[in-house]
Amino acid sequence: MGSLLCLSIFFCFIGFDHFINPTFYLNIMPQEWPLKLEAVYISGLFEIIGGISILFSKLRKFAGWGLIALLIAVYPANIHMAVNYHLFPDISLVMLYFRLALQFVFVYWVFSVTLSKRNGPDLVING
Repeated sequence: MGSLLCLSIFFCFIGFDHFINPTFYLNIMPQEWPLKLEAVYISGLFEIIGGISILFSKLRKFAGWGLIALLIAVYPANIHMAVNYHLFPDISLVMLYFRLALQFVFVYWVFSVTLSKRNGPDLVING
């Protein structure tokens, strides 16, 4: 139950942060991207929905694939940060590249908790 609950809290926290602190997320997106604010809010909403949905066994696999797709969809913003490190002087270059690698860890975490055959005992809600 621990890893599933931690994953749920993680995505809900990050999702709510998109609404509380949208400026951070706007700043990490390339200037030329359209509908940036809308993308921030939509991705935050999907993180919250995914974070809650993984708690329900009937929704877990679908939510897991959705969260993995979301992690892949936002990866270009992380690449933008690393390539344009001069735009982010408050974040070290090492941290920017570490963040790129960390995204793969998050994908693995979502997969192992929601999609692998060993996720059965982690059920929080049987619904």
